[in-house]
Amino acid sequence: MKRAFPSDAFFDGLSSSALRTEQAETLPPLCYTDEAFFEFEKEALFNHEWLCVGRESWVAEPGDYFTTSIIGEPLIIARNRQGAIRAMSAVCQHRAMLVAEGRGKARAFLCPYHHWSYSLDGELIGAPAMDRTADFDKKAFCLPTLQVEIWQGFIFVNFDPLAEPLASRLASISEAVARYQLADAEGPRPEQPSRYAWNWKVMLENNNDGYHANKLHHGPLHDFVPSALASFPVQPEGSAGYMRYNGTTHPDASFNAMQKAVLPIFPGLTTEDRSRMTFVNVPPTLSLVMTSDMVIYMILRPDSAGTHEMDQGLLLAPGAMRDPLFRQRMAMNMDAASEIIAQDLHVDANVQVGLRSRYAVRGRYSWQEQAQRDFNHWLVPRYQAAWKRMRETEQGAMPARVIPVRSVGAG
Repeated sequence: MKRAFPSDAFFDGLSSSALRTEQAETLPPLCYTDEAFFEFEKEALFNHEWLCVGRESWVAEPGDYFTTSIIGEPLIIARNRQGAIRAMSAVCQHRAMLVAEGRGKARAFLCPYHHWSYSLDGELIGAPAMDRTADFDKKAFCLPTLQVEIWQGFIFVNFDPLAEPLASRLASISEAVARYQLADAEGPRPEQPSRYAWNWKVMLENNNDGYHANKLHHGPLHDFVPSALASFPVQPEGSAGYMRYNGTTHPDASFNAMQKAVLPIFPGLTTEDRSRMTFVNVPPTLSLVMTSDMVIYMILRPDSAGTHEMDQGLLLAPGAMRDPLFRQRMAMNMDAASEIIAQDLHVDANVQVGLRSRYAVRGRYSWQEQAQRDFNHWLVPRYQAAWKRMRETEQGAMPARVIPVRSVGAG
């Protein structure tokens, strides 16, 4: 039975998606297609959860910065003069021009419109010809800042100043991936982000779905990762992420024509690590695919119910890129990966089409899809808690856009 959104019945009905895998059903199609639901997700998830925006190495030196955008909010990520990483709005507090674009190195951020200038911490340090403006205080017009936390070399930000720290809620996953030493891993920086015409959850679900591995990807490039060898480590209650192990038919399996790792193995891995692949999700924005010689990371940036951008990059064992044959070895992996990725992208696009159909229903899961149920277990309580907050504070109205108002003296 379809339940109207938003309503108590709709949100109560989501509980069935977080039951045990053998009992659970998929989320309602509306959760992937409806713009009003995406607006709700901004409050339920993106305004309060830790959002991955890049790698610490992208701002290696003081003054380094890059810009990004998530849920329509333009951001600057910079390393200040003391070496700390800061995250702040890119929106000038004068007339809303963006004070920085792209990436680079700067001593300060100068708005090109009227030359208001901001420090690497976001403080307003210059505002020409404002001496006649009544009660003007530069301290009141700094760039809004976000919380920052580093996990495994990834930069996370949070719009919520009261959000709980991230790392302590990823302790179990940190232990599982510790031998990869991701903070020290290296890799080429992604170029331009890719843009996709489907919901961000469709992408995240596919990235960690072992059920389709021997169906959609059947053939020599993928059959060494059988769906039947999937396992799903139980995470502590309140965990900020979830994961899947998938055993391989031989050690050091990798996605290339040889089915074997051709790049240097991460040096700390055990025999057990090298006999499986590890899939990690830190929703709503980070997904990892980990083999013996390579980690693929995906950083998602939704901007509507049916679109998102994604940075996709690689992490390798230290020194791997200095191998004289690195480019040729990497090409072997990417040739195979491109075939697999093309299959996934075709499915993602058509799943989004199907989700818009009047005939789309709430399906059921195979045991090999427990990662999807684990995702639901992360999502559903957050959806329900946000709805409860809205019911208590706004009598069920959809969250209004907050417009900050400053009180100024009479001119």
